[in-house]
Amino acid sequence: MTDQSLRNIAIIAHVDHGKTTMVDELLRQSGAVREGAAMDERAMDSNDIERERGITILAKCTSVEWDSPADGLTRINIIDTPGHADFGGEVERILSMVDGALLLVDAEEGAMPQTKFVLSKALALGLKPVVVLNKVDRPHADPDRVLDEVFDLFASLGANEDQLDFPVLYASGKEGWAANDLEAPRDNMAPLFETVIKHVAAPEVAGGPDAPFRILATTLEADPFLGRILTGRILAGTPKPGMTYKALARDGSLVEQARVSKILAFRGLKRQPIEEAMPGDIVAIAGFQKASVADTLCDLSVTDAIPSQPIDPPTLSVFISPNDSPLAGREGSKVQSRVIRERLYRQAEGDVAIRVTDSPNGDAFEVAGRGELQLGVLIENMRREGFELSVSRPHVLTRRDEDGTVLEPFEEIVIDVDDEYSGGVIEKLTQRKCELAEMKPTGGGKTRLSLHGPTRALIGYHGEFLTDTRGTGVMNRSYLEHRAHKGAIQGRRNGVLIAMGTGEAVPFALWNLEERGVMFIKPGEKVYQGMIIGENAKDNDLDVNPLKAKQLTNIRAAGKDDAVRLTPPRRLSLEQAIAYIDDDELVEVTPENVRLRKIELEPHMRKKRAKAMAEG
Repeated sequence: MTDQSLRNIAIIAHVDHGKTTMVDELLRQSGAVREGAAMDERAMDSNDIERERGITILAKCTSVEWDSPADGLTRINIIDTPGHADFGGEVERILSMVDGALLLVDAEEGAMPQTKFVLSKALALGLKPVVVLNKVDRPHADPDRVLDEVFDLFASLGANEDQLDFPVLYASGKEGWAANDLEAPRDNMAPLFETVIKHVAAPEVAGGPDAPFRILATTLEADPFLGRILTGRILAGTPKPGMTYKALARDGSLVEQARVSKILAFRGLKRQPIEEAMPGDIVAIAGFQKASVADTLCDLSVTDAIPSQPIDPPTLSVFISPNDSPLAGREGSKVQSRVIRERLYRQAEGDVAIRVTDSPNGDAFEVAGRGELQLGVLIENMRREGFELSVSRPHVLTRRDEDGTVLEPFEEIVIDVDDEYSGGVIEKLTQRKCELAEMKPTGGGKTRLSLHGPTRALIGYHGEFLTDTRGTGVMNRSYLEHRAHKGAIQGRRNGVLIAMGTGEAVPFALWNLEERGVMFIKPGEKVYQGMIIGENAKDNDLDVNPLKAKQLTNIRAAGKDDAVRLTPPRRLSLEQAIAYIDDDELVEVTPENVRLRKIELEPHMRKKRAKAMAEG
């Protein structure tokens, strides 16, 4: 059975190809936002970090109504998904809720790594995407070339004949128009709405409204008033507030029984309580205390859980522990191991791509995720909530195949760079055990490089990449597969400058230390013994004294009273700091500062590090 007046679609694309801007226009032109009413730019990016970085991190649902001349009034549930590969776990869950997808591709950049990743997931689920070539109004847009690239991508991913026969739209989300061809009038988004209603199937439901209620929970969030809120698409039945339902785990075992306190539906930018939800609709349910993502919420008579798609495993992990430096507890309010543990496990409940395990001694927690950005966003959120943490160097998660061969995660790396810098980039990455798969000119004096390489080869490389390309290069990465371990890879080449004492850094001392390397701190900052205050120009670590003041005498001499002029320090962001450190170093994260420090390794870790250095 289907509800012909309903459509569920997801918007999928590579990061910065215009998904959230497109949703803004769909909301305006459908009337979901009243004409003349104030609406923030990129309204769906409600998280502070999303707005600061201009990326979507959490998948969000909205809903619009469109009065089609042929089909009448139709409600379209739209899910805005993340575009960065590190948040691919969000995309994988969301696609199970929808019956179609809008695949947005930048008409200048073309198909990128995340485009390939999300499209492969959509095709595997049997979805038939509608291709939207966005930003065709850009000066260097080449929609014909990009359309050929997209078709080749569909074919390489094993799309069937129905999927290969995809409809194509040309659009500019910023200008607010879509068209069926490049010569058509560029008035509004009506062609996109009509194409969605025509080509996306209405949701199929198991039985009618009187069938036993069933829904698969795909997202989880915490509300200070309603508690746990689980979102999913209703497969059967009509849930009502006040009814008692149960939650089943993936294996069919009972998780809990609970009385539903509220059922919320997505209407425009708001989530409104409703008295009854229809099969096929996407709703949020409050009232459960233990149910989580991938659980089936259902009527008491149901015995079988709804099957859910497996999620790709994490590829990178860090150890997070309480901050135990001499400056601990001065800036944050949440410093206890117990509080940190609760916060990490709460994150893992709602994000299936995050995995948290306790260390044997119980004072540290291994947090595994998809990449440096995902882990960095988690730590940044905790920092803003008042936590103080110590974070270790990231390491990749390996596994063994049936023959006992060690496998490590590999990534597809796509780089757009000026022609003059392409040789240096290729040289650096091949030294890091990456292999060049493709190299082609993209016009405008730029070259696109496609490489395959180990995930660990890219840890800490991005800063070096920006230096080598004078800040003009763009690098995108996406998990590819696990392959045989590539052996030792050379890490950071420079040593660090380590403070010998505790106090406040003195300008005169930093001025004298500038010839030794690059400073990470400025005068007046608190330092302590073992804290890393800069990068050594040579490959060895060096103990230095940033507290040494100028000796005052009553003898005046030429040059003695020259003003101290310091070079501005290099400030490392949280992600840069985590990628920069070595195995015997930690990042100290507080609400106000990011510091680096040396640690004394355990004997077994010292042996392991010495062996790794001996192997190159």
